[in-house]
Amino acid sequence: MATAATSLLGLALPVTGELSGTWGDTVNNSITALLDTAIAGTTTITSDADVTLTTTTLAANTSRQAVLLWTASGTATRTITAPAQSKIYIVINKTGSTQSIKLVGVGPTTGVTIVANEYAVCAWNGTDFIKVSNTNGAATFTTLTATADSSFTSTGALTISKGTTGQRPTAASGMLRFNTTTTEFEGYNGTAWASVGGSAISNDTATATNLYPAFLNATTGTAANIYTGNAYLLYKPSTGELQSRVPVASNGIVVNSQTVATSYTIAAGFSGMSAGPITVASGQAVTVSSGSRWVIQ
Repeated sequence: MATAATSLLGLALPVTGELSGTWGDTVNNSITALLDTAIAGTTTITSDADVTLTTTTLAANTSRQAVLLWTASGTATRTITAPAQSKIYIVINKTGSTQSIKLVGVGPTTGVTIVANEYAVCAWNGTDFIKVSNTNGAATFTTLTATADSSFTSTGALTISKGTTGQRPTAASGMLRFNTTTTEFEGYNGTAWASVGGSAISNDTATATNLYPAFLNATTGTAANIYTGNAYLLYKPSTGELQSRVPVASNGIVVNSQTVATSYTIAAGFSGMSAGPITVASGQAVTVSSGSRWVIQ
């Protein structure tokens, strides 16, 4: 009976009495050397292309190696396909670009994504490869499970995961990270990634509904509270209209331009007044609705 092979690593299983006086090559080449690579060997991948790891039994193969080192440079996400069986891999993505790689099982399975400059310990969980832990090359991050409220009591600081927008992980509600592209802390709210601890600023000239102007409780440093005027003060970005219950000029002066530069309609139920002289710019018009008045003094 010939030497058989183990099902996972493909190591030699000599039959009793088979190798009497000739065991050296089989034990050294098909057991010891192969076990050495399974524990400490590295498969280096330099070509920018999908890769299927080899599975030759009783001889060297790439799927047996402990470390999968990706050094190719590209932009498209590439796939490394490994046997769909129990195995742990240390996957190192040292791409010279921003390239991500996926480790999947034959099938293929969904697998896991290792982004540029990420190092991950990946294991087969019975149906797919998962990340056991990962690092960006500087600090290791693992899943910590707490059964009660947690406290960090040092006087230092807590460093959280960080990376570019393109390096965002597969999103899950409650995730928190620092985005190095936008230089903002961000969290996943179950629907989208959103800024944490601040709001995005944009120049709004399109909104046609009333919004609430905001007020801070401080003029320097960090504002602890933000207030709105509710219905007492409203602003409509699409027209530039500012509504106030009672406008008060504490300095005693209300100022208006002497030129109507943009057409305007005084709506029914409202009246307007201006300090003259007033000139309506060419091509513009002031429309006074029925029952309304425009007084120029």
